[in-house]
Parts: sequence; C-alpha cells; structure tokens
Amino acid sequence: MKIQANTIRPGMVIEHESRQWSVIKIQIITPGKGGAFIQVDMRDVKSGNKTNQRWRTQDTVEKLNVEEKEFTYLFEADGMLTLMDKESYEQISVPKEILGDAAPFLQENMEVTADFIEGVPVAVHLPPQVTLTVVEADPVVKGQTAASSYKPAKLDNGVRVMVPPFIESGTRIVVRTEDSTYVERAKN
Repeated sequence: MKIQANTIRPGMVIEHESRQWSVIKIQIITPGKGGAFIQVDMRDVKSGNKTNQRWRTQDTVEKLNVEEKEFTYLFEADGMLTLMDKESYEQISVPKEILGDAAPFLQENMEVTADFIEGVPVAVHLPPQVTLTVVEADPVVKGQTAASSYKPAKLDNGVRVMVPPFIESGTRIVVRTEDSTYVERAKN
C-alpha cells in the first residue's frame, strides 16, 4: 500500500529498493529555504543493517502489511528479549535493538505487540504510555512560571525527561514511550 512519506511512523515496515525496512526513528526537517523533508532511520529486516533515508514529504513509499500478535515480555538475556505469546504460551526471542529508542521503557510482564512479515518478527511496539518514578529532579528556580518552564528529571529506568516544576523526586509520572515526554502525574 502506497503512503505519503510524511505519514511514516516508528515501527512501520516499508519496502525500499526491493528490501524490507523497519522504521526506527523519524524526523521532519523544515529548512529555511525549499520544501520540508523527512529523515527516516531504519533497519533492514533480514540483515539487521541500519541506514537512514531522506524523502520529500510529498514522496510516496510502499508500506508493507504485517501480522500483529500480542505478547508478554518475560526477560532479557545477551541482548535478546524473550516474549511469550499470550494465546499459545510459545516463547520467541528478538534482538533488543528492534525496540529502538523505546527500549528503556520495557518492563517485566509488559504487554507488547509484535509485527511479523512471513513469520519473522520485524518490530515490537510498547504501550503508548508507561508509569515510572522520578528518582532525581532539579530544584525549582525561584521566579520560574509553571506555564513556560520545565526542568530536567531522571526516571528510575535511567531516562532523562523534562517535567513541570511541581514534580519532585519520588513522584510517579506517566511518560509517552514514543518520544520520552512527560504526560501527567500518575494517579495512585
């Protein structure tokens, strides 16, 4: 199915130069002069090689149809993630790199979705949001207004995010897994 390049999202599987690629990360770039373009970091499904490609936003690419299956994440060993099929209880192993930037948000017993092409896992998707605990937060600078300023904070999984001034160490917050951004304070 042909789609416009500006609709490419991480986790999609596309065909480019007669090869199948799993999209890891996208960035839309708007230069000062000329039209916008999209830069896509992607991994070859068969060889695992990474590359990046640029398309103009109006270009079209071939999106591949994938079979989705629900899994439960069990554990990691030697850079491989072990997932268990929720229906058959069968276990599969996939490389950790398949998650891209979302890897730090993976938690034991988390429900994930895996995409398959011809029986081969090509992408793993985490839930859109996870709840984590802030372990380090900078103090509020006097005179900062809550509306315009965020401060850096470190989460229990080691990821740094920008949070509103009222968030302190020990607070549980909801974070978007796609781009590591603060959503809200967790409801306990």
